[in-house]
Amino acid sequence: MKETIPRKRIIVAITGATGAQIGIHILQTLRHLNVETHLIISKWAAETIKYETDYPPSAVKALADQAYSAHDLAAPIASGSYRVDGMVVAPCSVKTLAAINAGICDDLVTRAADVCLKERRRLVLTVRETPFSEIHLRNMMEVTRTGAIVAPPVVGFYTRPSSIDDVLNQMVGRLLDLFDLDATNFERGDGIQKSSVFTQ
Repeated sequence: MKETIPRKRIIVAITGATGAQIGIHILQTLRHLNVETHLIISKWAAETIKYETDYPPSAVKALADQAYSAHDLAAPIASGSYRVDGMVVAPCSVKTLAAINAGICDDLVTRAADVCLKERRRLVLTVRETPFSEIHLRNMMEVTRTGAIVAPPVVGFYTRPSSIDDVLNQMVGRLLDLFDLDATNFERGDGIQKSSVFTQ
């Protein structure tokens, strides 16, 4: 009898910082990888999605296996006994970062993140802000010490991206690598090859 390998289960949270396309691209990629997704869209993320993309929030929710209201603190993912393989907050606003670092669980995004920390599960925060203040940097340092991974959406120029899709593919591939998920459209670095650029 063939043994069935259980699907990975990842929580995806989209908050109100600019960069909603990152969260959407994560959902699309996880669907392609057959990963079970549990989605939370914050109030301001819904507004950002409408402003920055051609997707209505309902279409983004349809990309996930399960979508929850950000106010639903009775959702399964609010409990530590509900098994997940981790959570990614992308983009992660500095307000959300601060709340997670302080342990303030006033909505489902921050509660689910707090659960991941206390259960020692992978938590990736794609903090989207520039420049960073000392408060932002302190929060990132402290939440890293608590067990989260802070992974800002940095463009990998070594791949010579020619489109927004190229940027998103590389960025999302790098984020999902942190969950041991291999996105096929993610180009891995293999060192800088010698060329005239470096010999002149």
